[in-house]
Amino acid sequence: MTTAPDPRSGILFTDQYQLTMAQLYFEQDLHERDAQFDMFFRRYPDYGRHQAGYCVAAGLEPLLDWMEWASFTAGDLEVLAAQRNRDDSPRFSGGFLEWLEANGDFSSIELHAIPEGRVVHPHAPLAIVRGPLAMAQILETALLAHLNYPTLIATKASRIWEAARGGSVLEFGLRRGPLWGANDGARAALIGGCDFTSNVGLSSSVGVDPKGTHAHSMVQVFMALGGGELEAFRAYAGLYPDDCVLLVDTIDTIESGVPNAITVFEELRAAGHQAVGIRLDSGDLAYLSIQAARLLDAAGFPDVGIVLSSNLDELAIWQILSQIDIEAPRYGVDPEALVGRLVYGTGTRLITSQGASSLDGVCKLVAVDDAEGRSVPAIKVSDNRAKTPIPGRKSVWRVYDRRGIATADVIGLIDERPGRDNTLELHDPFRQGVGRTLKSPDIAELEPLLERAFHSGSKTRPAPDLDTMRERRETDLARLDPGVRRLVNPHIYHVSLTDAVARLRSNLVEELVGE
Repeated sequence: MTTAPDPRSGILFTDQYQLTMAQLYFEQDLHERDAQFDMFFRRYPDYGRHQAGYCVAAGLEPLLDWMEWASFTAGDLEVLAAQRNRDDSPRFSGGFLEWLEANGDFSSIELHAIPEGRVVHPHAPLAIVRGPLAMAQILETALLAHLNYPTLIATKASRIWEAARGGSVLEFGLRRGPLWGANDGARAALIGGCDFTSNVGLSSSVGVDPKGTHAHSMVQVFMALGGGELEAFRAYAGLYPDDCVLLVDTIDTIESGVPNAITVFEELRAAGHQAVGIRLDSGDLAYLSIQAARLLDAAGFPDVGIVLSSNLDELAIWQILSQIDIEAPRYGVDPEALVGRLVYGTGTRLITSQGASSLDGVCKLVAVDDAEGRSVPAIKVSDNRAKTPIPGRKSVWRVYDRRGIATADVIGLIDERPGRDNTLELHDPFRQGVGRTLKSPDIAELEPLLERAFHSGSKTRPAPDLDTMRERRETDLARLDPGVRRLVNPHIYHVSLTDAVARLRSNLVEELVGE
């Protein structure tokens, strides 16, 4: 028996006001006018004690997949037809519903976007939507939902990856994530720098091996039934002799857990197997990792890994490694060797982006065609300058200086070619009269960032694999000034307007509200 598609995941995955506005455009005969919406975020995540100086784009491929199949089904139209105004009249007219039945998909939409894995910055569009006004409006909510949360998590994961100094990072947040959204979070975490995830289904979909050890409950079972920690470890090692990672803090990490793990590792070695590691999930992780390393080294296991978990994020990892740098030599442990064997299991603080629970991503109308088919720039004026969007049909370029380092992202009109005369006049988006001039050789490279991603109802190229998206991130980070990458109080990366865009924005504001 077949069932109707779930309205929560189809094209009705939208806000009500998108549909009421679309009907208004239909009734005013504006629904087929070509329009452009820009999706961008206004500020980097601020986690309180520390702040991001860049973001990592994520979520695009799932959005494109959704756009390929999402359309108004008969069931969706029945849902809309059943809605009533307060006077019991139909909220949506028969004519509008008939138009949705014939035109209610995204085949008329063209979407340009910055590819997943690229480093991105505030106010520069991550995605540009062009197409008939009504359907472009209806796309807004789903577009934001697909891009905001994954970009937030990929950014957090990238910061954790940087703090880990090359150590492996695992994502363990499925139980604490936003239900099915945790799949998007885990995928974004992999793009952002996590090597693996415990999420089995998501791992399968992206082609990586899921990772996990065991919980305290396994040891508790054996203890409750008259056995003990050593018996539990032996049972686990017997089943997984070549993949054995033991959680050692159920009773006493140093007096019981690590010694019992060493006993089991010696038995594995005698049988021709190589132990993989231990896991520490509570207590002073820096101190315990030093003591565990000391015991493992003395027993002849210098290559056994040490997995750290328990509320880790970039700041916690930074503090752990700083403590190891100072404290490890006191116990005869090489801090560099210890840091090299650490693995970091990140859960709640990553999947929830603790401290900055949402990305301030918005999607704003910036242009619409008039009756003669000419593109007219659109603007919203706000007392808060940072909430006044940048109007007109635009594109985005990244400027690299003579060192090969990214020095600015530049927003220009779609028909502009910035830097053609080896000079760039750059303007701050929100502070009148603030800007700078770049001249050759400080304009070593101008890279366009937006790529056409969706056209005529389908994606324009095959989906990139995970390695490609990771390589994009690592390449961009390598070309980003170290000050911008700082975990605390990062240097400001400049996003600027060209002369033409700055003048257009200033003129539109002046027309609406005066100088």
